[in-house]
Amino acid sequence: MTDPTVTDAATLQTILAETRTIAIVGASANPARPSNEIYRYLAGTGAYELYLVNPTITEIDGVRVYPKLADLPVIPDLVDVFRRRDQLPAVLAEVLTLTPHPRTLWLQSGLRDAQVARDAAAAGLRVVMDRCIKVEHARLS
Repeated sequence: MTDPTVTDAATLQTILAETRTIAIVGASANPARPSNEIYRYLAGTGAYELYLVNPTITEIDGVRVYPKLADLPVIPDLVDVFRRRDQLPAVLAEVLTLTPHPRTLWLQSGLRDAQVARDAAAAGLRVVMDRCIKVEHARLS
C-alpha cells in the first residue's frame, strides 16, 4: 500500500492556509517542552484559533486546557499531536469519534506510525507525519 501521508510543499501550504482551528494534543505548561513552544509560536501568528488538550492540567497562562478532544467547544480543522508513539492509535480513535472528523491529523517531528496514517487516511483525514508544524509554517508562509 502506498504511503498516504502528505509530504509535498504545495499540499502542506494548502493545509496551513485552509486551517482555522487547531487542537494541540499533549499541550504542556512547561516552556521547555516543544508543545509549549509551538503553541506560543502558533498563537503569535494570530492565524489560528487554538485549543489545548491535556488531561493532567487545566490551564496554560490563563488559557483553558481541555481533558480530551470531545470536550472542545468546536471540531478542530487540524489535530496537532505531541504524544508518545504508542499512544497514537488511541489519539486517532479519539479523533475519529468527532463528527464531523477534523480534516487533518498532524503528527509532530519524531512521530510516525504507518497503520495510524492508513487508518486516518481511510477515514478521510489528511495525514502529516514526522514534521514540525512550526517549521513548516515558517518555511511556507
